[in-house]
Amino acid sequence: MLVRNARAVRAPYPEALHRILSIDEARATRTWLSRWSLLAPEPTPLHRLPDLAQACGVAEVFLKDESLRSPLGSFKALGAPAALVRLVLRRHPDWNAEAVLSGEHANALKDLVVVSATDGNHGRALAAAARSVGVRCVIVLHRHVSAERERAIADFGAEIVRIEGNYDASVAHAAQLAERHGWQVVSDTAYPGYEDVPRDVMQGYGTMVDEALEQLAAESDGACPFSHVVLQGGVGGLAAGVASYLWERFGERRPALIVAEPRQADCLTRSAIEGRPAVATGSVDSVMAGLACGETSTLAWRFLEPSVDLFLTLEDEEAVGAMRRLAEGSARDLPVVSGESGAASAAALLQLARSGAAKAQAGLDASSRVLLISTEGATAPSVYAQLLGRSANEVLAAQREWLGLETRR
Repeated sequence: MLVRNARAVRAPYPEALHRILSIDEARATRTWLSRWSLLAPEPTPLHRLPDLAQACGVAEVFLKDESLRSPLGSFKALGAPAALVRLVLRRHPDWNAEAVLSGEHANALKDLVVVSATDGNHGRALAAAARSVGVRCVIVLHRHVSAERERAIADFGAEIVRIEGNYDASVAHAAQLAERHGWQVVSDTAYPGYEDVPRDVMQGYGTMVDEALEQLAAESDGACPFSHVVLQGGVGGLAAGVASYLWERFGERRPALIVAEPRQADCLTRSAIEGRPAVATGSVDSVMAGLACGETSTLAWRFLEPSVDLFLTLEDEEAVGAMRRLAEGSARDLPVVSGESGAASAAALLQLARSGAAKAQAGLDASSRVLLISTEGATAPSVYAQLLGRSANEVLAAQREWLGLETRR
């Protein structure tokens, strides 16, 4: 399904939204978060994929590779730690972020308990941040989260609570546990009465676009180097964090924004149709585990409704096909390890390119410069290998070989 958002505008970034998410706060978060021991000190790569661009009939395709953001393997390493630290700082405004994240106040925080639902990556990032800060962490997993993802979270010391039901049921259960025990929810999903923490999560995601613009600053002359940016859906937090930055930075000249999500977890597409935060119409469950969300974040929708130009839904097979396309690379395209949700942005571009009508509706043509974000690597290695028939390590070996050949060319 392809839905043009009639409510998207070309206008200066609204002051009401600026008070919630801003470039200044995104850069401040990037500065202190970059010193966390579990984050790579350098920006993640921005790959050019000329053969993919040629296949899609556009001028350039750029891929921001978040698999290398952290040993955690995904962009979530920017969100949960930022939110946890800011939660602590609201309680202790005289402390500083770096000291909190390095564990200097662990003894004073030993009675603080944070809890969250997750499909995998957010919970792993929160567990890792909680261990660094020195607080207790409880993670609620629904029945579709694999044992492999559970182990990756538990390895950081989190206590695991398993429930029946889907992701949205796990969000509700985490909220119930917090209310019952006096714990603090650290979720990327906003709902009425709970917006401060999801705001801080989204603010952390601004790092990705801040880096990407820096990486292309020499060739952009102050204008946006991208005509189109394709983003993953989920509850909307990633898309809102990136869209807000681009909108504030470029105003009326912001790039076209496209959001993709699984067909069976189409809460954002339904929101665009209904004109309000809506719920998914399908089963929600998807191979794109990080995007298998049934309810729109109310806070994220305040940013997405006026800024996202196009929403589209993907079949699971399209995501797997994009994973394979990125892993295989080509003569001019570096092989990239992109997980099930990470490849959704590439899957969306490939879907649009297959239809002349869809391509025209998206405004894609031979002059378009498209930014994709691969939000994760093989965060569930066995799932990755099962879907592709080859392991992430094999793809990385092919990547090293490609880089060696490129150096000799």
